[in-house]
Amino acid sequence: MALLEVRGLKTWFDTARGTVRAVDGVDFHVDRGETLALVGESGSGKSVTAYSLLRLLAPPGRVVGGRALFDGVDLLTLDAARLRALRGGRIAMIFQEPMTALNPVMTVGAQVAEAVRLHSPVSRRQAWDRAVELLDRVRIPAAATRARSYPHELSGGMRQRVVIAMALACQPDLLIADEPTTALDVTTQAQILDLLRDLQRDMGMALILITHDLGVVAEVADRAAVFYAGRVVEQGPVAGLFDRPRHPYTRGLLASLRLENAVPGTRLPEIAGTVPSLLDLPPGCAFAPRCGQATDACRLATPVLATSMLDGGDGWQAACWAEVLSIPRAERIAELALS
Repeated sequence: MALLEVRGLKTWFDTARGTVRAVDGVDFHVDRGETLALVGESGSGKSVTAYSLLRLLAPPGRVVGGRALFDGVDLLTLDAARLRALRGGRIAMIFQEPMTALNPVMTVGAQVAEAVRLHSPVSRRQAWDRAVELLDRVRIPAAATRARSYPHELSGGMRQRVVIAMALACQPDLLIADEPTTALDVTTQAQILDLLRDLQRDMGMALILITHDLGVVAEVADRAAVFYAGRVVEQGPVAGLFDRPRHPYTRGLLASLRLENAVPGTRLPEIAGTVPSLLDLPPGCAFAPRCGQATDACRLATPVLATSMLDGGDGWQAACWAEVLSIPRAERIAELALS
């Protein structure tokens, strides 16, 4: 049984110009001890999905449909008290920018200790000692001394380690990491990824890694879900993402990264067109206007995630009529959409 199973999640934002369907029917699951990467460019719905699961959305954002079963319990229908017990306890999150996630007028040790006390019946002294242990565990040198530092006195990499320590305070079953290596130099990025991988192995927790960096996905994740315009367009084992991508959007992303044979002075590979506005999505597949393989079916009927007809038993799914259906069947779908 999956630790977390998300089905049909929909999160919309009501604006003066209309309703933004930021997440529009997202499905995925995470098994115990597994790393799932949510991949896609900015604005595709990855972070909004995570905030929706933990019900951290601020108005005008609202979850309008779907289920999020964590160990059999629907996070979207829990009362506030039970949700607070899970959030920060069995489920923790590393936010994208550590400087905004930390209180500038509290020492980092006090902030980690506060996270410990919120979910454990311990004294202030015990919480402080536990905070120092956690800072040491995330490889902060001289943890007992650094615990008395303020966030602005630490480097970006150190602040990110503090945020990770806070998230690990109650040994969560699921950790959600939202772009944990953003704005860090390459060396520090590698250190943070190594740290997360080691902590996950030692603690046996599941990890949802939100990123737009396919290099990070290749290095860390077991499975990936590719987001485009608020929907998952591909998902499955990471090997399938790089060896046999099914969706044209994913193939375009990978092609734009393959620059080893690029000739100086020539135009780099790119995906034609622009990302559609979530206020005015086209009918059918949102990627169809940018896709060289699009048929009438693609432009009229929205594809759903299904096992590709080219599937080799690897469990990879794609939301693409050209991949999932034969062309005659796709044309039949177009006829039904018109009727």
